[in-house]
Amino acid sequence: MTVHIGAKPGDIAETVLMPGDPLRAKWAAETFLDGAECVNEVRGMYGFTGTYKGNRVTIHGSGMGMPSLSIYANELIRDYGAKTLIRIGSAGAMQEAVKLRDVVIAMTSSTLSTPSRGIFRELNYAPCADYGLLSAAHDAAVAKGLTPHVGGIYSSDVFYDERPDLNEQMERHGILAVEMEAAELYTLAARYGVRALAVLTISDHLKTGEALPSSDRQSSFSDMVEIALEAAFA
Repeated sequence: MTVHIGAKPGDIAETVLMPGDPLRAKWAAETFLDGAECVNEVRGMYGFTGTYKGNRVTIHGSGMGMPSLSIYANELIRDYGAKTLIRIGSAGAMQEAVKLRDVVIAMTSSTLSTPSRGIFRELNYAPCADYGLLSAAHDAAVAKGLTPHVGGIYSSDVFYDERPDLNEQMERHGILAVEMEAAELYTLAARYGVRALAVLTISDHLKTGEALPSSDRQSSFSDMVEIALEAAFA
């Protein structure tokens, strides 16, 4: 048990999927895992452990933003022995070729700042995914008949962004999508020597203004969860 996670020793699997929304963690666990049991509900941040094709998996919420994810990822790795952490979440498209409901697999994640920035000081550290997970996720997506987008994303530390000039430069440099957590997850994984990946579903489009209605989001996220699970145990 830690300050933020009430799970007992052995309750958390070595493979953890991390959606931002704790209710999405509940939905994913009930939909994709066998024998899922709630192992954490401290502060309403649900975590569930079950099995996927015989492999133990925990699906645990991370909350919104890098500071929140950093708390849970640190404790999951340091105190519970998590070895593979995969973010599953929504993102906003930044390129015209990336459409609503498309899957983005993040190779790298640029950011203005993360909770780890104080460690690096003047260094512009480049957080990246585990290649084995990334390759397996790409193969899993293709096996499902999908054409995933693989490349760089942007992890913002604000939701209501007012930097159109920055967005313009990211679009110019090929950034596929924006979300709020992956850069810190990738940095922590490197620090602790574990594997990390972000598999994202496009729910909004910054260029067109399109957005999935809330009623469609849950069903559209199924592909992302299956890809993450298949990649974890490839």
